[in-house]
Amino acid sequence: MDLDRAFSPATHINLNIRGMRQSATVAINDLSKQMLKDGHEVFKLGLGQSPFPVPEIMTQALQENAFQKDYLMVKGLPALRQSIVDYYERTQGLDYNPDHVLVGPGTKELMFILQLTYYGDLVIPAPSWVSYAPQARIIGRKLHWLPTAIETGLGVTPDELEKLCQTDPDLPRLMILNYPGNPTGMTYSEDQLKEIAEVAKKYRVLILSDEIYGGVTFSGNHVSIARFYPEGTIISNGISKWAGAGGWRLGAFVFPESLSWLPEPMTSVASETFTSTSAPIQFAAIKAYEQSAEMDSYLEHCREILAALCTDAWRQLTAIGVELAEPKGGFYLFPNFEPLRTAIEAKGITSSMQMCERLLAETGVACLPGSVFGRPDNEFSARIACVDFDGAEALKAVARGNPVDQAFLEIYCYPVVEATRRICQWLTQDDA
Repeated sequence: MDLDRAFSPATHINLNIRGMRQSATVAINDLSKQMLKDGHEVFKLGLGQSPFPVPEIMTQALQENAFQKDYLMVKGLPALRQSIVDYYERTQGLDYNPDHVLVGPGTKELMFILQLTYYGDLVIPAPSWVSYAPQARIIGRKLHWLPTAIETGLGVTPDELEKLCQTDPDLPRLMILNYPGNPTGMTYSEDQLKEIAEVAKKYRVLILSDEIYGGVTFSGNHVSIARFYPEGTIISNGISKWAGAGGWRLGAFVFPESLSWLPEPMTSVASETFTSTSAPIQFAAIKAYEQSAEMDSYLEHCREILAALCTDAWRQLTAIGVELAEPKGGFYLFPNFEPLRTAIEAKGITSSMQMCERLLAETGVACLPGSVFGRPDNEFSARIACVDFDGAEALKAVARGNPVDQAFLEIYCYPVVEATRRICQWLTQDDA
């Protein structure tokens, strides 16, 4: 037998996976680390990892529960699920059953299982987080990109959702609504959420409300769309972004009573894949969802720093003519450099991927091209993650009473401030 032919990638790799590359966010992080190792100066604005440390009350709980070695229930530790339910009653006024909470090793895994379990087309705005669409491709789901506009923060609008649903009113659809948004930093007002909910309810669109950045909404007043469409909304949340624990890998889905038929098949899939989430992490995560002065203070300070830093970057970029929605939460900006197209093309650049490669090579600033978030290849857009600074030192400075002003940003968030300056200088410099 010709073994080379028998095990040829062309014949033995799933058609839905052939040609797929590593997640863009993970790839840029790996590249940045390698460049730093090789002695290059790199400003890491690619991977959206929280710059802040995990709160001490959570790390202390993790230490105290390091001995926990048993497999827990597939759905998750009952005490953790109860704390999550209590959290949504306290912050959103929503009533859930702990039995309808599913805990997993990060929300990404739960999103994959949801798409695998629920038979419906995926609907997401362009741009959207880099893993939504690839997961649909792996599973074989049909994908619909919703057009967006800078005036509405590059988010979902009821008009565009209505247009899509009118093409086939009875088609099952799953729409992911992520806010504060990755990659945009946008969020929705209550009026916008009500209008989107009205259309979704009309066409029975299932909404996955990805609220992983809800705790770092700059206003401190995150509102879940589940308030307005509880019967058709699944809330996705976790501790990776607002609690700084990305590497801990813990997320959770919360289902309403009307969707109680969905957690069970998802739990069955979970039992055959990840079995259960790390026991010590689950015990420690309870502290993230419980109300405490420590968590309240931590989140208040994180929001204050991120709001000032992202707003500073927004001001720098808009000052040179970049098209950019003002950030309202999270870590991100999604600038569109199309107003500077002539200057960029003068550098011999024809795509967002090429633009980001040149930017990294010539300025040391690592960011992600808009094309990996669903934007056209030839559109000069990118995602900037304002996270390359020592969050622990910044939090200590705020706790000491330091005002979060421009001087604060120059001292404690210098890499992001300087990286933004370099982007602006690179865009406006005369290459002649």
